[in-house]
Amino acid sequence: MQLIIIGPYLFTIFVLYLIPLGMYSPCIREEGTLGPKPALIGHRGEPMLAPENTEMSFQKAIENGAVGLETDVRISSDGVPFLMHDNTLKRTTNVDEVYPEASSVHASFFSWADLKVLNAGKWFLKVRLDKPFLQMDTLSRADQILAMNQSIFKLSNFLRLANRENKLVIFDLYRPPEKHPYRNKWLNRILDVIVKESRINPHLVLWLPDDKRSFVETVAPGFQHTSRHKAPVETFLKFNIVKLNLPYPEMSNGFTLVSRRYAKANITTNYYVISEPWLFSLAWCAGAHSVTTNAVHRLKELNLPVFLMTPKDYRIMWILTDAISVLLISCIFTFHWIELPATFGRFFFT
Repeated sequence: MQLIIIGPYLFTIFVLYLIPLGMYSPCIREEGTLGPKPALIGHRGEPMLAPENTEMSFQKAIENGAVGLETDVRISSDGVPFLMHDNTLKRTTNVDEVYPEASSVHASFFSWADLKVLNAGKWFLKVRLDKPFLQMDTLSRADQILAMNQSIFKLSNFLRLANRENKLVIFDLYRPPEKHPYRNKWLNRILDVIVKESRINPHLVLWLPDDKRSFVETVAPGFQHTSRHKAPVETFLKFNIVKLNLPYPEMSNGFTLVSRRYAKANITTNYYVISEPWLFSLAWCAGAHSVTTNAVHRLKELNLPVFLMTPKDYRIMWILTDAISVLLISCIFTFHWIELPATFGRFFFT
């Protein structure tokens, strides 16, 4: 009976000892092979330090060294593109107070005159008080006052800020809903704002939407076309796509090799949304060129991945761990076999 129990136990222990030696991580690599630190793109600016998608948020991202700014673009009922992630204005503005009867109306059905009077920052301070985020840093009194006085940001003003600071921009464009005046001409209107009104350096624009790429390239030939889907290198070269924008779960073992193949063709890779140092470290080791993050101010402090070692050091670590474990298990079994007969003997004679 003891052999029946011990046999599977020892086999399981043996398998567990071998598993770490076959595990893979991009951060287990030969010395000197780590690539440059990924650049940081502020996701809606710096949403841990300021209300998302506001001028303050983007200024904070710029102050902390972001090379790019990510945002979401909608278009008002009178054709003014503005920054807003949600379909409605309830979460990030005081629409409930100003227009209570229209608080659930789609954001794109408001005119710019109605949108620009809304406060887009008070909610941020309220959320911090009611449901404080553990990852959020403490705001100074000056920043609290500034946050309370933020308005909805126009796309044109956002682009002028990025152009002035020489920052890349990438955005999700949301087509307005049915019966919207700009339902069928929204893309043309947004391109007008980008090319004619803001006059941003076209090379700073990472153009993400797949719709009408040929048309967009004709109107703005300097845009850096970016794809949200993997495809063969030949396809990207055919459509002048120079960057991939992928969710971080795409950092699979196989894709690390694929991203290197893209890099050889001068196609860079951006992962989103990465805010934890350990996840940023994986992206760094996987060869990411940049990451979109909620925490520019924190990730900028990392000088090396939090976990980085050579294959030799990794093997030595696990071999030593296994050896110590074997020693401990052996001691426990030895104690068991010595102590158990004595215990039975005392019990029997008593």
